[in-house]
Amino acid sequence: MSEKTKNMKFGLLLPHFGAYASRTRLLDGARLAEALDFDSLWVRDHLVFEPHAEMEAANTTFYEALTTLSVLGAVTDRITLGTGSLIPFRHPLHTALSLGTMSKLLGNRFIIGYGAGTFDHEFEAIGMGGIWRPELVESNANIFKRVFRENNVSYKDDHYEFNNVNLNPKPDGDIPFWYCGATPASARLAVKYADGWMPGRTTLKTIEKRVEKMTEMSAEAGRTVPTVGVIPPTSIGKTHEAAWANLNIDGLLRWANERGKWWVKPESGVFETAEDIQGSLIAGSPEEVIEEVEKFAESGVEHLVFDVRLSFDRWFEQIELLGDHVLPALRQ
Repeated sequence: MSEKTKNMKFGLLLPHFGAYASRTRLLDGARLAEALDFDSLWVRDHLVFEPHAEMEAANTTFYEALTTLSVLGAVTDRITLGTGSLIPFRHPLHTALSLGTMSKLLGNRFIIGYGAGTFDHEFEAIGMGGIWRPELVESNANIFKRVFRENNVSYKDDHYEFNNVNLNPKPDGDIPFWYCGATPASARLAVKYADGWMPGRTTLKTIEKRVEKMTEMSAEAGRTVPTVGVIPPTSIGKTHEAAWANLNIDGLLRWANERGKWWVKPESGVFETAEDIQGSLIAGSPEEVIEEVEKFAESGVEHLVFDVRLSFDRWFEQIELLGDHVLPALRQ
C-alpha cells in the first residue's frame, strides 16, 4: 500500500437512524470497531428526520447525535467520536456546554463537523426559517473558540448575543472544528475558519478540485491546509456480487442529478453510469474496497468514514470485513 493510505484514518458511520437503529447494534458495534482498530465513529444530525428514499427505508427513527456519542464514549476508551455533521438548530452555548461536559467525562477525543443542513423544514419547525445557515455555522465556530478558552465572554453577531458568560467545564484542549459540505463555498469556508473539510456524498473529481482550491487558498493565507475527510456510502461483501446485491444505483444517479449540482460533472453534463459518480459509492469485495480507498488517498483524503447505511442489516459483517481484511492491508 502507499504511504498515503498508511497515514489515513478510518471510521464508521453508526446505525443511529432508520429501521436498524438499536442499542445492541450501537453499543456492541462501537466496542467491536474499537477492538478492530478503527480510528473513529461518526453520527449524522437531524431534528425532523426524513429518510433519503434512494438510500434509506421509510423509517423516521433518529437517535440524537450528541446523546448517542455520549453513550458510546462511555463503552469505549480511545476511539475518536465525530459528527458528520451537526446542523445549527441548537443554541451554540448549549452545544458548547454539552461538548465541554463530554470532553471531561469521556476524554477529549472528538471531531465536531458542522454543516448548514439541507432541509428548511427542520429550521422552520423551531422558528428559525429563512436564516442564511452558513452564517450560523460560522457563529458556532467563533463562539466555541471563545467560550472553550476564555471566561467572562461577551459576544455579538447578527444571530447571537450574550454578555459575561462563563461555561465550565471547558474541554481538555481544542476540539477540531470541521466544515461539512461539498460546495465550493464549503471548501473556502473551511480554509477561512475550520480545521477540516468533510463532504458527504460526492465524487473523486469533486474532491480533487476542492483540495486543489483549498491548497491554493491556504498557501495565500499562510495556514495549514484543513484536514480532508469524506463519508462515502459503502457496501462490502465477501464477493463482488454480495456487495452489489440490492444496491439502488439508479436511485444514486437520480440523487446525483437532482442534488449534486455542485459536483464536477462528466462531459455530457449528466450522471449516467456508476463510473460517472465514482467516489460517491464504494462497493465490492475487500480487495475492490482497498483499490477504491487508494483512489481516495490519491485525491487528498486523509480521514475516510465508511457510510455502511446501505447494509445496516449486515452491520456486524460490514465491521468485520473492513476491520479484518481492509484496514490491515491499507496500513501495511
